[in-house]
Amino acid sequence: MQLIVLTPEKEIYHGQVKSVKVPGTSGQFEILKNHAPIVSSLGEGEVRVIDSKGTKLSFTITKGFVEVMKNEVALLVQGASEIS
Repeated sequence: MQLIVLTPEKEIYHGQVKSVKVPGTSGQFEILKNHAPIVSSLGEGEVRVIDSKGTKLSFTITKGFVEVMKNEVALLVQGASEIS
């Protein structure tokens, strides 16, 4: 599954991942391979990623949106911290 994370200033992440956990405005949810298409708003919180090698990454966002379609996940966020 392909993930891209963008802020108004720059691209934060772009690569293959196994899962993405995001802070939806109605609660946290996880996106895995073959997830149904969705567009959702995101609230303040932590985004957790497991990349294709099994490495865990995380960063904090202020708010934003997520779009999932055909194993492509796009996070458009504001106020993102650097990935750790």
